[in-house]
Amino acid sequence: MVKRMQLPLQTLSLVVSFMAWVLISSLIAYIGSDIPLTSGEKAWTTAIPVILGSLLRIPAGFLTNRYGSRWMYTISFFILLLPVFYLSRADSFLDLAISGFFLGIGGATFSIGVTSLPKYYPKEKQGTVNGIYGIGNLGTAISTFGAPLLADAVGWKMAVTWFLVLLVLFAALNLLFGDRKEERTRSSWISQFKQVYRNEKLWFFSIFYFITFGSFVAFTIYLPGFLVSYFELDKVDAGLRTAGFIALATLLRPAGGVLSDKTNPFKVLMFVFAGLTVSGVLLSFGLTMPLFTAGCFVVAICAGIGNGAVFKLVPLYFSKQGGIASGVVSAAGGLGGFFPPLLLTLLFNWTGHYAIGFMALSEASLASFILVLWVFFNNKLEFAADIIRSTADAIMVTDTKGVIQSVNAAFTRVTGYSKEDVIGKNPSLLSSGYHDKAFYDSFWSTLQATGKWQGEIVNRRANGDIYREWLSVTALKDDQDSVKQYVAIFSDLSQADSVLRSDTEDANASIGNRIPKPGERK
Repeated sequence: MVKRMQLPLQTLSLVVSFMAWVLISSLIAYIGSDIPLTSGEKAWTTAIPVILGSLLRIPAGFLTNRYGSRWMYTISFFILLLPVFYLSRADSFLDLAISGFFLGIGGATFSIGVTSLPKYYPKEKQGTVNGIYGIGNLGTAISTFGAPLLADAVGWKMAVTWFLVLLVLFAALNLLFGDRKEERTRSSWISQFKQVYRNEKLWFFSIFYFITFGSFVAFTIYLPGFLVSYFELDKVDAGLRTAGFIALATLLRPAGGVLSDKTNPFKVLMFVFAGLTVSGVLLSFGLTMPLFTAGCFVVAICAGIGNGAVFKLVPLYFSKQGGIASGVVSAAGGLGGFFPPLLLTLLFNWTGHYAIGFMALSEASLASFILVLWVFFNNKLEFAADIIRSTADAIMVTDTKGVIQSVNAAFTRVTGYSKEDVIGKNPSLLSSGYHDKAFYDSFWSTLQATGKWQGEIVNRRANGDIYREWLSVTALKDDQDSVKQYVAIFSDLSQADSVLRSDTEDANASIGNRIPKPGERK
């Protein structure tokens, strides 16, 4: 029962955490009318919570593996009480910066669930589970839409104070219903990091999440103020539109997880980055309301699906180091939301328009699309190489001139020649001298005519021993039907002969034991 509660409990906890995380950006229009802020200070005020929310995701993931989600969520909610209370008393930019910095803890809690929840589900469902957990992003939509309504009714400082009640409630819920017996990992932070930091896929996934989650966070914190200042919408209307963006992106996150469970997640990411590339171009053409709405709509769809797809990949490739890997990737996503608002403000101050900033999103997405293609096809090559390395039969690949290009471990076991001994040489070094020229002429004529040859052949090992092997050679052709490589697969028949002789000797011995000796009675 307790284990079944973890997904809904942690998802709702993420909702509340994210509500606190974006409190300042949700209320920036109200705060700005009460506390004088320059455009640069507004950008920093909304971006600062992302800093700690990103950087703390790495230790949060590691600590979740060590102490469990129950304690991590409980402690996080109690700590969040302090910056939320301090924000309700803020009256300067410095107060906003200090409270915003520690509100970042709300964003860091994302690592708790993506580290904890995969422990309860098989790999084929982890994309869906992490996608459902990602619905917790709705907390940003609830704050963005609900906080202005509450501020209209009671003032922004009192609206902030009401969040204290939610934080205490969910701290208690996690303390009471969190899983006390969650599986935990006791390995050190350094040992886990050493196991993952050299894996290039960790950094590729970080780049992908930097773009997908970063675009989601950037639009979430920047849209309310942007819609008010640029399109001159009223504060509630701006909050409603931003909440719609957040809701669409968040609700599509599980779709990204489900799609990644049912198909290759790299293919899903290809679609995502192609869409983000197009949306960036669309937003760069001109910021009319219809065009801006269409561009944001595409960003919401692609960011939501992409977020779900990336966190299908993380537990798939880093199941034993889920905490540290999830922390690094999710931290990259948070940082992806920190820089764009500052960049957009800086570029607008320099140029008077936002086109260059939105084009940067397009170019970064295009680069990510190319990276996904590279990882996807490299993955296929690695898979094929793994098959070759792990197969029990010896494999030798040559070019069209018969020069050896690669061999597997079984080749060394059968022939005694290491990879370094044979690469760049001719397979004739294996020749035993048993077969005459007519045999090899027939071999090559059959191979060239049909593209295949198989049969028994006698070869010589590196130590000089003669052995029999069953050899199958296939010609690999390109799109123009021209031979590009030959692949030889062979097995050692002498081992089978040895087993057969041993079995025959055992059988004869058994029969001999049953035959009476001279003078004995039958």
